[in-house]
Amino acid sequence: MSRRARVLPGLSLSLGVTVLYLSLVVLLPLSALFLKTAELGWERFFGVITSGWVAAAVRFTLGASLVAALLNVVVGLLIAWVLGRYTFPFARVIDAVIDLPFALPTAAAGIALSTLYAESGLLGGWLAGLGFRYPWPAWRGFADGGGGREWPIEWTVYDRISLAPLGVVIAMAFVGLPFVVRTVQPVIEDLSRDVEEAAATLGAGRFQIFRAVVLPELAPALLTGFALALARGLGEYGSVIFISGNRPDTEIASQVIIKMIEVNETGTYADATAVAVLLLAASFALLLAINLLQRAAARAHAGRAAG
Repeated sequence: MSRRARVLPGLSLSLGVTVLYLSLVVLLPLSALFLKTAELGWERFFGVITSGWVAAAVRFTLGASLVAALLNVVVGLLIAWVLGRYTFPFARVIDAVIDLPFALPTAAAGIALSTLYAESGLLGGWLAGLGFRYPWPAWRGFADGGGGREWPIEWTVYDRISLAPLGVVIAMAFVGLPFVVRTVQPVIEDLSRDVEEAAATLGAGRFQIFRAVVLPELAPALLTGFALALARGLGEYGSVIFISGNRPDTEIASQVIIKMIEVNETGTYADATAVAVLLLAASFALLLAINLLQRAAARAHAGRAAG
């Protein structure tokens, strides 16, 4: 029997190069991370990740990343819809600006944002003059007060953006926005308008058309963009460090890792890898959950289409 010709020859060589490259760039560094963490032992590992300092930073990082990712889903969907559905002057310029966070060094983005939103900055000073205020939750833990067990969440009101939680959210939203737009925009461009026009002919309103026709088609892409933006925010450092400052209430997990490595009194290199493993596990769990939701949404949409 004749051997079937391959469209792309050299499978063995290309596969070997692929596996070698992924091993050197991805698998070996991650393996070294887990091996270094294993030096701690389970007791020390759980002691590090559950300590008050690390737990507070991880909670704040997760909360800020979640808010930024949700904001990017809403704004990114709007931007992708405008770019994918309408033709207007300077559309290509706006489309190119969306990719700017990919090319711009994160440190430069952090300096620009901190300068803009500082109390003496253009937007920060203007908002301060308007008396801008916003609340942010902080986990205080369960404690028994005079009237019984107290609520574990305490709300703090901030009057500034830079050196405050909102500044961290803005920085994470800045670096995560392209992930949502670039994931959703191709799907919007490929959407057929025939079904929308048919629904409008049958008397459906704009909101009904968006909810019943457009949104189910966009849901998998929106979930993917949300997961990518969330994972990007969890590991962000350069753009956040300048606008957050060295403050306990705005300290992210990446800052904790750096401090553990640089300051001998606060931890060791192995302690830092324990925090890194925790972030890696959180990102992997989030991506896995989003992938499962995507498959479930795709199956449900396929069932509705078949029915």
